[in-house]
Amino acid sequence: MSLTDEQVKKLEKKAHDIRVSIIEMLIEAKSGHTAGPLDMADIFTYLYCPAGMKYDAKKPDWPERDRLVLSNGHICPVLYATMAHSGYFPMERLKTLRKLGSPLQGHPHREWLPALETSSGPLGCGLSQAVGMVLADRIDNGRTASRRIFALLGDGELDEGNNWEAAMLAGKEKLGPLIAIVDRNNIQIDGFTEDIMPLEPLADKWRAFGWHVTECDGHNFRDIDRAVGEARAVFDKPSVILARTIASKGVPEFERHFEWHGKPPTTPEEIAVARKALHN
Repeated sequence: MSLTDEQVKKLEKKAHDIRVSIIEMLIEAKSGHTAGPLDMADIFTYLYCPAGMKYDAKKPDWPERDRLVLSNGHICPVLYATMAHSGYFPMERLKTLRKLGSPLQGHPHREWLPALETSSGPLGCGLSQAVGMVLADRIDNGRTASRRIFALLGDGELDEGNNWEAAMLAGKEKLGPLIAIVDRNNIQIDGFTEDIMPLEPLADKWRAFGWHVTECDGHNFRDIDRAVGEARAVFDKPSVILARTIASKGVPEFERHFEWHGKPPTTPEEIAVARKALHN
């Protein structure tokens, strides 16, 4: 069932609010990543608000929940902000990002924030963890397991070889409950992906490993809804969604600039630009 106009407006408003939270978190922390969190805000909004995934914020260990594995852990400000907006913990806690003793570490640490499914930081590991979760569900429940495991990956992260080992195993085992979402923002820390290590033809590569592939506009909620719905309808192979995004989406002066991959707004001018773009 497609989204109504009212649902789309609510999602757009929530995504905007999450972007505001991300910028304020980064300004307060004086460190962290800007580009990925801002450009993935729409994807996270769709998954959590009103619930592209099955979950219960008040019972994060609910056995029937879908699970989200954030492989590119450096974009965790968007995960934390979305979790707060979804009721996992108080909004005030977002101000503690990267602070000593905070559960909101610079990379997700599930021993500090138990609602997380995994700890992450070293790139290339999340897809393997997600594959393991699906295989564990199969051992526990056979092939009737109904929940989905979402693995979120960065495109620059695909330079890591263990992603492709995991992709090969997932295809071989026909892991239908697995849905990977790749943030195809075309940047990584040192520049543009196609200059550093070309990924194209990216869709064909995933198909060659036995995956169902779909692409979407990562800032269009109707297109995101279509892509996730299509992936959920596939049961005989894993699915990957290549989400075309704009790095630092929401702050036009920062958009598409790879330099914002790993830094926050810190100067008075940068802070003013970010706040003016989002506080309107």
